[in-house]
Amino acid sequence: MPAPVIMVHGAFCGGWTFDVFRQPFEAAGHTVQAPDLLGRGGQGAVAGRSMTDYARQIAGLCAACDEPPVLIGHSMGGLVAQMAADRVKLSRLILLAPSPPWGVAGASLEEAASAMSLFALGPYWLQAVDPDYGVVRRYSLDRLPKPDRRALYARMTPESGRALWETLNWWLDPFMTTSARPSGVPTLAIAGGKDVIHPPATVRQVAARLNGQFEVFDDMSHWLPGEPGWEAVAQRCLAFAGAEALA
Repeated sequence: MPAPVIMVHGAFCGGWTFDVFRQPFEAAGHTVQAPDLLGRGGQGAVAGRSMTDYARQIAGLCAACDEPPVLIGHSMGGLVAQMAADRVKLSRLILLAPSPPWGVAGASLEEAASAMSLFALGPYWLQAVDPDYGVVRRYSLDRLPKPDRRALYARMTPESGRALWETLNWWLDPFMTTSARPSGVPTLAIAGGKDVIHPPATVRQVAARLNGQFEVFDDMSHWLPGEPGWEAVAQRCLAFAGAEALA
């Protein structure tokens, strides 16, 4: 039987991120879970949630599987997945445009700007931060038609300011909350060539930190699980997930 698969969404999103991306995995016989991270989906307030809370949640789901799962994380969910990999045994770790862990600096001006812009909100780490359509339109869902962008944005929800601070301003965090290290699990990190949120140079550093493989889909941007071309990304992930069985 194919290994179970757990898919972890990014900031401001939910398990719905993978509504289409999960379908090829299920068609191939994988059991797929795409949970909402804590604080959304009726699970309570998101303010004050830490990246550690998210990592423990996902590690718990992985540990409850009958066999080591394939863990797939997108954007901030890619960092959650990296942290969870330190806590539980996995079959494969797949990172889609992942946020970098503690100690990996961003490679673009846009990354630096996003790390500093939230300070305009005041002590945002104590708050729930609302999604911003202008940011989503320019940087995340930029390759989607306007009606699709609007529909997905309508599903977005506030994110934990604390989790955003731990992710974006890791150099200010003395607890090194988002540290990640090689776990020994085979790892694949994928970047979109047009992504300016987590560009290829940053994702390459993440792959190197984890002793993983690195690949770029040149014509894609940040929304790898659902923008045009997602099918090719899914097929590459499926091939990587099944490599152990074929070896």
